[in-house]
Parts: sequence; C-alpha cells; structure tokens
Amino acid sequence: MSTDDAAPGPQFEAAGERSIAAQRIGNAYTGDVLPAEALYAPDKVTAAPGTSNLPPAALCLGREDELAWLRRVLDGRGEGAITQSGAVHGLGGIGKSTLALGYAHRHRGDYSLIWWINAGSPDEIETSFTDLTRALVPEGTVTAGRVAQVAWAMQWLAWHPGWLLVYDNVEDPDDLAPYIGALHQGHHLATSRRTTGWPDTATTLTLGNLDPDDATTLLCRLVFKDTTPTPRQKADARALAADLGYLPLAIKQAGAYLAQNRGISLDAYRRRLDTKLGKTVRGIDAERTIARIWNVTVDTLEKDQPLAVEVLHTAAWLAPDDIPHSLLTPPGTDPDDTAEAIGTLAAYSMVTDTGTTVSIHRLVQTVLRTPQNTNTTRQPRNLQGRERAEQAVLHALTPPGHAGTDDSQWDTLTPHLVSLAATTPPGHRNDLLTDVYAIASDRLHEQGHTARTVPLLVAALAQREGVLGDVHSDTLATRNNLASAYQAAGDIGRAIPLFETALAQREQVLGDVHPGALTSRNNLANAYQSVGDLGRAIPLYETALAQREQLLGDVHPDTLATRNNLASAYQAAGDIGRAIPLFETALAQREQVLGDVHPDTLTSRNNLANAYQSVGDLGRAIPLYEATLVQSEQVLGDVHPNTLATRNNLASACYAAGDLERTIPLMEATLTQAEQVLGDNHPNTLQSRNNLASVYQAVGDLGRAIPLFETALTQFEQVLGDTHPNTLATRNNLAHARRVAQAVQQPSTATAATAADRQRPPEASERPV
Repeated sequence: MSTDDAAPGPQFEAAGERSIAAQRIGNAYTGDVLPAEALYAPDKVTAAPGTSNLPPAALCLGREDELAWLRRVLDGRGEGAITQSGAVHGLGGIGKSTLALGYAHRHRGDYSLIWWINAGSPDEIETSFTDLTRALVPEGTVTAGRVAQVAWAMQWLAWHPGWLLVYDNVEDPDDLAPYIGALHQGHHLATSRRTTGWPDTATTLTLGNLDPDDATTLLCRLVFKDTTPTPRQKADARALAADLGYLPLAIKQAGAYLAQNRGISLDAYRRRLDTKLGKTVRGIDAERTIARIWNVTVDTLEKDQPLAVEVLHTAAWLAPDDIPHSLLTPPGTDPDDTAEAIGTLAAYSMVTDTGTTVSIHRLVQTVLRTPQNTNTTRQPRNLQGRERAEQAVLHALTPPGHAGTDDSQWDTLTPHLVSLAATTPPGHRNDLLTDVYAIASDRLHEQGHTARTVPLLVAALAQREGVLGDVHSDTLATRNNLASAYQAAGDIGRAIPLFETALAQREQVLGDVHPGALTSRNNLANAYQSVGDLGRAIPLYETALAQREQLLGDVHPDTLATRNNLASAYQAAGDIGRAIPLFETALAQREQVLGDVHPDTLTSRNNLANAYQSVGDLGRAIPLYEATLVQSEQVLGDVHPNTLATRNNLASACYAAGDLERTIPLMEATLTQAEQVLGDNHPNTLQSRNNLASVYQAVGDLGRAIPLFETALTQFEQVLGDTHPNTLATRNNLAHARRVAQAVQQPSTATAATAADRQRPPEASERPV
C-alpha cells in the first residue's frame, strides 16, 4: 500500500509588483475550520419541512413522458444500490433545466430537502454547497471558511436521507464525482449539454425538441394566457413554432416578446423574424434561431429600455449564474434603474431574476458574445459589454491584503473572473485585469485549488506574452505557474513541455544559477518524478540542490525544499539509505529556521515518517504521523491537501501494523475528502482509492474491493499512463483480488499457486513525490 508525501511539489511563483512569491504548491491557508462552538454536529441538525432553494416553477408542457421517466429512474432500486442518479442532456435551449425544475416542484413533498446547484464549474458547485450550510446553520458559519462550509454540507447530506440535489448546466461530468460518489442517502439529478462522460451508474435521457402540438400549445399559453386563441391565431402559432424549430427556449422568448407587445400579431412577428434571417450569426441551428429572436427583441428594447440592452450585453461575459445586480449597474446609474431594466429583461425571458442576482441562459450568452454583422463604425455592442463587465468586476474587488479586503467577495466573484478569462476575444488587452487574474490564481492555489487556476493563467500568459514579451520575468513566472496548474490538474502532457520551455528560457535569459532558473529546474525535476522518470528527475534535483546551497545558503527555504524533494526521489528509487538522512536533516533545519508548525516543517515531518514506515520502523512512523496530523488539522485545516495526505499515510501505517479497525474509517474519510478537494482523477485521489480497495480486500470484502480497483486502474491508465509504476501496481492488485475471488467461488479448482496468492498482501504502489 502506498503513502503520500505531503505536497513537496513544484514551486508556484507570483508575478507583478504587488505579488509575493509562494514557495510551493499546497501553501497553508487558515480560517477554514469551523470553531467548536459554531460547528453544529451535522447529524443533529434537521432541515425544516420543505426546505429548498428552488427557483419558481416554470411552464413545462409536453414533457409528461420525460417526467415519468425521471421518477422511475430516481425512485428505482436496482442491484441493491442506494444512490440513484440520472442525467438529462441535450442542446442548449432544449428545456433541460425546465424539465428538472418541473420534476423538483412536482415531487417537492417526496423529499426532505431539495437543493438547486449551479454546476457550471467546481467553484459554482462549492458556492451552492456553502449556501446549503448557511441555510441550515446560519449562525454557525460566520467565521467558517469556504472549504469548511462545503465539508459541513457534505457531512449533513451523508447523515440525512431523502434529499434531492439538482445539478444544473453541468459542463464536465467529472465535476460531480466527489458528490455523487460520496453521497448515498438521496437522489442526484443533473442537466447538461454533454452527451458523453457520464458514469455507468447514471442513467441518461437525451432531450429533444417539443413535438409540434406541444410547441403550439406552449406558445399559445405564453401569448394568450387564459384566453382561448382563434383558429387563425392557433394556425399562426403553429407556423411560428415551426419557424422556431420547436426549440423550447426560442418559443419561451418569442412568447414573452408577444405577451409584452400585445399589438404585434403572431404573423407580424413571423415576418419580422424573416427580415433578420440574413443578419444572424453563424452557428448551430439553435444559435441562429436565438439570434433571430434576440434581434427582434433588442430592436424593441433599444427604443423603450436601452439600459436593459447594456445590462444584457454585460451579463453575456460573466458567469451565467448568480450575477449580482451590482455588477450590472454602470457607474453613475441609479440601482433602481438597473433593477427596472433587469425586470424588463426577465419579462422578455432573457434573464432569470431573484431580486439580488441574475442568471442568463448559456445559449443566449453565446449569441450575445458573437460579433453581429454591422456597417457602423462604432465599437460592436458585444465588445462594449465586455468592457463594462471587466470594469464592473475590477471595481468590485479589493486587492487581498488591503484594508477592507473581503475574502467572501473574492470567492463570489472568482467564477466571473474565470468566465472573463475563458472568453477573452482575440487580441483583447486589459493589463489591470491580467494582474487580477494572477491574484485570483494565487488565492485558489493557496486554498489548495491549483488545478482550477488553468483558465486564469492561460489568459494571463497570453496577455503577458503579447505585452511584455516571451522572456520577461513576469511572463516566465506565469508560464511556470500554468505548468504547475496543468500538473495539479493531472495534465502532465501539457505541464512538462511548459516546464522545459521555462527552464531553457530562464537559463538563456537569466543565467544558469539565477533563482528563477533554479526554481524551474526543481519544478521540471518534480514533473519528471511525477511520471516515474527518476533517471531524469534525480540528476536535476542534485544539480538544483548543489546550486541552491552555493547561491542561497544551506538553510534557505528553497534549499530546504529541494533537499526534501531529492530525498523523496531517492526513496522512490529505492535508495532509502540516502533518503532517510536527507529527510532527517531537512526536518531539523526546517524546525530551526521555519518553526515547529510551519507548513513546510509539517511536510518534512510527514515525509520522514513515511521513510521510517518504508523500512518497517512503525514504532517511529506512527507517532510522527499522529503528531503531524494533529498539527496539520490545526494549521492548515481538516481538508487541506497536505492534511489529507498525512491522514492517508497514518491509515497506511495502521494497516501495516495490523490495526484494521482504525484503518478503514481513516481511509474512507480520506477518499471522500480527496474526491471533494482534489477531484476525482487527481493522482492522490486515485491512490486513496487503490489503498481503500486494498484494505477492503484484506478484510475479505471483495464485493467492494474489486470495483474500486477497477475504477482506480482505469483512471490511472488515463491520467498517468499504462506503464506508470502506480498503474502497474494497481493492475497487479486487481489481478490478485480477482484470483482470490475466483478461488473463493471455485475452491475445488484452486491451485496451490492461487492458495499461496491469497496469503500475499497487495503489492505496494509507491507514489512519486
């Protein structure tokens, strides 16, 4: 069984005048543990009957078969499974969210709690879980950090049965793995445009357009309300529905327009659509349909409510959900005027308004961000909206460390920064926004969410390459950080070439022994080690250590970091005779220089315990792990990646000592938290999955062990490759478990070799550090 060294990874640097260099991935962050007096035990807190955050019910016609299908899937109990999950997927505008909302409202009395989760990104999902915590224990979250609030919500859901979680607009099915995999007491329902990537346990429904009769009925209900349409009006409605391709979003927006403008007939509206046909954007049919409707609507809004058009174009560039009204209020504009403009947009079904925040359909955003054909010399409206969105976010943020800094404000606005970064138009430049991207990425990194910084750093790097040049120091630092983010996300195929480029450029521009070059050398060595290439990693570490000792001194923090990393590489290579003395030296020096509970000191203490364990010295390893875990929980927080690594390692040592009663709860908790914090495919999560499977096998629970091994092996092959040592070890463990299972089922045919195999413990699967 493997153990994890706590984050002796690449160094994450900050660039820019306001930045402070961070020494390594996995920096400490504080304030993320709910105080004892405020942490109401999740098993003791009950939800009031009917607790939910559901948006108002929407008109959901023509979906009776689909609603019945959802109920059958979610209410079914197949193969003894407890968790039931389903996914509704289809093109944008097809009515996925409306169907899910209709199901939730129809069966509201069947669930103890229903929670609507905006699932466009991991950050948005976490925000929805923090909202759940605040709803259940509002007085207990004043001083709690974001990660602690998410963890509390997860624990509450684990204790209480009968809930429904609706994940709306899922962009990446893997984002749901930490929740669907860990929460088994209720139902999970997801909507998404994605047709692939869903787990085998999730039954999926492909949603199509409405049939002509249902589309016509829906349009008539929206336009004529409770009035019965004439035969002519019904015929015109059928013709208009056909022109709109029976797309629910298009019918909803056209119906809202006609309801607001009673003097325009269905036939007249059709003719106006025809005049817009040649002026629409390129794209899929749904995008062209929405573009035609939007052109008609915006013509009317520009005359009656021009501020509404500005607000709409601003919202197009932000995250689609939970846009604060304040971000949509231009400088010098009365907030009441903005609220009135938003109300107009909601009346036209262009946005959904809660009174304080706005949501906008992703398909509408796509159309609005796309340049329209225009003969005017004025700046296109889409780019005007981009500039307003950028200025609004910049105005709302206070730089971290300054007076008045509000961390919750940064947490709220980070999804909007990520959206701006991901949708940067070609050639667009905003130097101040680039600096804010860097600050936001540093914050996410310090919180242990380095993988989520990729969109921010991609945009920042492109800006800095264009403005500062390819080899400017800030450009090189950003390139290093992007490589580190790719590595944290498990995308080592992109990380290593970036690290190699950064090292070559720093050697050429700054010199072979410049601190920046030494950082790049250390990071490249770490990347090589992460894919098991110790032949290239160890010489690079040795060179970097010698140079850092000479340039920075023997006890400089960077020197100590490289000494720790070299010791880890020696251990991975099986050279424990050189590893343990280096670990002991690094720990003693860090205790002296940095202090007893500095995060780097905790890392060294964890790593030394791991080295002792590797030579069977559990008498020194277990007490060292126990002390490190207590200190990590106090200093870093209960679910920080380094705390998770130490908890995993303590479980591994208990397993080696034969203390299975203590091992299993530790490993189950570690895997659940790793899925939540690191992601389902992070190498450490995969290793925790392999380790838990090994423990299940050791206690004879092959029914749980084999599926876990199978999942871990598939993910190891995808993330680390077919021949990585961890992949090979997990493949061996799976084969061994299957042989044991076969021998149990067919004892009369078990060979002597198989019987002997049953006595052999699972192969160790050492994770490079």
